[in-house]
Amino acid sequence: MSLFERSRNPVGSATVDGDNLVHVSLATLIALRTAGEGLSLKASRIAARQSGNYLSRFKGRGMEFDETRLYQPGDDVRTLDWRVTARTGKPHTKLFREERERAVLTWVDMRPSMFFATRGAFKSVIAARTAALIGWRANQQGDRLGSLVFNADNHHELRPKQGKSAVLKLLQQLSTASHWHSQHNEQEANANNALARLRRVAKPGSLIFLISDFRNLGPQAESHLAQLSRHNDVVLFHIYDPLEQALPKQGQYRVVWGQRSSVFSSSDAAQQTHHQQFEQHRQQLQQLCHFPGIHYLSCATNDDLLQCLQQGLRAR
Repeated sequence: MSLFERSRNPVGSATVDGDNLVHVSLATLIALRTAGEGLSLKASRIAARQSGNYLSRFKGRGMEFDETRLYQPGDDVRTLDWRVTARTGKPHTKLFREERERAVLTWVDMRPSMFFATRGAFKSVIAARTAALIGWRANQQGDRLGSLVFNADNHHELRPKQGKSAVLKLLQQLSTASHWHSQHNEQEANANNALARLRRVAKPGSLIFLISDFRNLGPQAESHLAQLSRHNDVVLFHIYDPLEQALPKQGQYRVVWGQRSSVFSSSDAAQQTHHQQFEQHRQQLQQLCHFPGIHYLSCATNDDLLQCLQQGLRAR
């Protein structure tokens, strides 16, 4: 647990050891059902018809060719019908009829860097709430729900299944994971391993939510994401603390981690460097969206989570 202080006064309330601040209870996640069922997982631009409860732009296993029509702005370039395009001289796109249900997967990061906040709640708590909201929505629209929850020491995989029981299993795992405290710092290796496992689990046509602060992903992460996005819809949900975005005003500050503490000075130069590093990290994540099928959403630990999800998913 982290404490960020100036003099003797803590910044923010996230260091209070209670439900929904540093960890989250099963009851709290269950109570998110109504809010989660109000979300929309639909893409605003579509190039595939689906016979189930929502529309998808992505061709995957279980999708049947329906018809061809003229290309329209916003259509997925992966569905272009090159034969018809060559024959007519005008771009055409394929339309597919998808199976009634699809897999919705949540990839939830519980590595050490997620157990931190100076405002709102720990990033790990925000991650658990996010996965719960998505899980309830997936259940409401009849999709199969699966998940991978991991840190340096643990990796729990829930295969995609349909029904309320699948949601409850995920919520139980999330409430347990919010108490994990790893002593290892091999963050890059474990994140890459978790992405590799996700590639083996995800079937074409899945909707995948990666919920993380995306710190220390390593160079292999881009390759994993590129492969996942070829036949799936991938959402990067970036969780960050306001302190990671901008240091506080000039002064002497004490940082406490467990029984250890240190003091640092926040100068103008330090603030500028710190902010540039954060923006570089965010831009690197946003640049991944040049792969068709990857979308970037973000939420600070003191933001309204439901509003962030609603606005971000609507913008897809």
